[in-house]
Amino acid sequence: MPGIGPKTASRLAYHLLRAPEGESRELAQAVEAVRQGTVFCSRCFNITAREADPCAICQDASRQAGVLCVVEEPLDVLAFERTDRYSGRYHVLHGAISPVEGIGPDDLRIRELLKRIPEEGIQELILATNPTLEGEATAMYLKEVLAGSPVRLTRLARGLPAGGDLEYADSRTLTEALQGRQEI
Repeated sequence: MPGIGPKTASRLAYHLLRAPEGESRELAQAVEAVRQGTVFCSRCFNITAREADPCAICQDASRQAGVLCVVEEPLDVLAFERTDRYSGRYHVLHGAISPVEGIGPDDLRIRELLKRIPEEGIQELILATNPTLEGEATAMYLKEVLAGSPVRLTRLARGLPAGGDLEYADSRTLTEALQGRQEI
């Protein structure tokens, strides 16, 4: 599992082997319930409860409807929401362009993003992909695809660590990056 190294994995496995059988079953049932009870939002592709589609953010009429923050993963949405400074909506790509890993634009939720722009009257796209080679490639691809479009494209301000992931940035860093975004 991502974020769990070999030592932690060994400790978890050993704990489950020593734990009463009921505890292991409860954990398995909890994991299954989470998997069965969640889906991707049909509009923004963030994670949502199966019975709450579109998600609460997409349904929130108080959010700025003309602005979309484009992120790579659902955890990035959580990072922005922790800042309590962004009032627009989101679009989750579920990855970034990575030719080395065989991930191209068709493997991401880019078609759905391009469809949302005219349907929802989007005026600004904040390209909040990670400041990695793959994130930059994804942002540049979107810039090329949207060339000549009336949509304002912005990129988060520098200050986020190069090679880092948004989900690990603290709220202040994300807030400053959001406030200092620039035209690309």
